[in-house]
Amino acid sequence: MTPAATVAKTAITPEEAAAEFTAFVITDNAVRGGGDLRLAVEHTRDAEARLTTVAFLSTGNRPPGREWGPPTVYVPRFPAGERAPWFSVLATRDGYPTILTFAKAGDWRLSAAARLLPGRPPPQVELDAEGYATAIAPADKSVTISPQYMGPLHATVAEAGGEGVAAGLIAAGPHTTDVAEQIDSDREKAKKNGFSYDSIFSANDYPVYGLRTRDGGAVIQYSLSRTTTTTTKTAEDDYIPVPISARWAIAAPVVRRSLRMIEVQQYVTAVPPASAPAAAEVIAYDGALTRATGQ
Repeated sequence: MTPAATVAKTAITPEEAAAEFTAFVITDNAVRGGGDLRLAVEHTRDAEARLTTVAFLSTGNRPPGREWGPPTVYVPRFPAGERAPWFSVLATRDGYPTILTFAKAGDWRLSAAARLLPGRPPPQVELDAEGYATAIAPADKSVTISPQYMGPLHATVAEAGGEGVAAGLIAAGPHTTDVAEQIDSDREKAKKNGFSYDSIFSANDYPVYGLRTRDGGAVIQYSLSRTTTTTTKTAEDDYIPVPISARWAIAAPVVRRSLRMIEVQQYVTAVPPASAPAAAEVIAYDGALTRATGQ
């Protein structure tokens, strides 16, 4: 007698991923409504843990509730024994299409989230006959930018603009070359006011997630850190104004000598296939100030 064919188990199925998303939504609304920062952080990780903490601290532990739409899940076919499985979701959050990624160590937690930029259509993620997506490896060379290089290259463009070594690899726009131009403008303005100013982007240690798209390219979700420092260069009465966005961390409206602000920024970028090279384009963003210090 021939044994019945068995179906290889996966770390998580699309149906299970949808259920995990629903469970997160219910919990997230409950902990936000109850002002429970500790419990909220227990359901997030990586960049999202930092941003969730700030959402509570900056509102006196009363962050606004979220309104969620139904999910479209993108679940890579990880084997049942995968040590670090993950899946992504496209869902409306507060009325805006948002790409979220959940990752598992001991339990499933929200790792990353970024809102689609205005006018951007949802990514066309490739799904197989059983509804599974394909994760691309950090060093995958079938796309114009491998996932492991996405963060460093984006950081370079945000600082150097269209003149840096990464020019042409990532398209110009509000989260790339426009940022570099704004940094240059702010630096000149600060200099005229007697301050020194710098703003530096860096890839951090948070996970990077990549999904194959129908055209053979990929969508890559990752985060960057931005550190902006302003220092007085003249007399001590030339105070540095503290932005409203940082008043939850620094109560004073001005500081005397220096102001340092750190942001965590999350992105999703569409990367073309290596067979049809073109500039990668940022399609989604989210972020916030996560730390501010002054003296």
